Amino acid sequence: MKIREVVERILAYHPATPGYRGCDDYKCGDPEAECTGVVTALSPNISVIRKAIELNANLIVVHEPTFYTSEDGPGWFEPFGNSVYQEKRKLLDDHGIVVWRDHDHMHMNKPDSIFTGVLKYLGWLDKAEIDTDTGSYAHWIVHFEPCTLKELCRHLIDSIGMNGTRIIGDPDAVVSSAALVGHLYPSQYHKKDGSTGEYGVSIIDTLETRADVIIPGEVIDWTVLSYVRDAVELGKAKAMINLGHFNWEELGMKYMKDWLSELVGNELPVTYVPSGDMYNFILKEGE
Repeated sequence: MKIREVVERILAYHPATPGYRGCDDYKCGDPEAECTGVVTALSPNISVIRKAIELNANLIVVHEPTFYTSEDGPGWFEPFGNSVYQEKRKLLDDHGIVVWRDHDHMHMNKPDSIFTGVLKYLGWLDKAEIDTDTGSYAHWIVHFEPCTLKELCRHLIDSIGMNGTRIIGDPDAVVSSAALVGHLYPSQYHKKDGSTGEYGVSIIDTLETRADVIIPGEVIDWTVLSYVRDAVELGKAKAMINLGHFNWEELGMKYMKDWLSELVGNELPVTYVPSGDMYNFILKEGE
């Protein structure tokens, strides 16, 4: 089976997108090469590439950018040199590896393929309900047995494979519900009634009425995070867990391995390779 044929099966799995122009495309390599194996990974970082080489897999399907730009073109196009890009590209080219990105299409699935995988591998798929009260920025509310915030963080750290996480909240506070929410940028969104609002501010309503904890994709400090800090200082059992964007979505690519294995009819080995936590933590002395 050619690499192109694997990608065609992936695209057929997703909703049709006539005239699509976006970031989902080949980033390097020859799609006409015979596929020797597939690696699914959130990010094509160096350790993932080295693991693909070890597995003799010449197709890496990723969710996030390959060469360090938001536009995510198939190369480096800035007017200054980038030695890291050059070495990374050489490693890929020397081993005949194709990188293909599956970002927009994953999020177009109903339900969203990334978030389905996150919920599945956190053990929350049967505990989650989608909350669409915020309009186009839907998110999920999860109810679980009461536990401390510290215990909830341990569950996330162990399930995702993290080195730790940042929180706002009392580690010993007892919580029983969490909202997995979008990026808390200071951006406007259109509500169902036609008016506009700020998404981060709307999450305050979620914390007031439907969840003890928010787990956002990315954060800013001055809206809902400041609300959470004040709530904690007033003695309320509210919290925020800051996993980071990549950690938040990591398990979605573990789930991709499940459905992609079925798409290729087990004709090819498909392996999920964790990208790994990019963050380490230096604690203040004595802790």
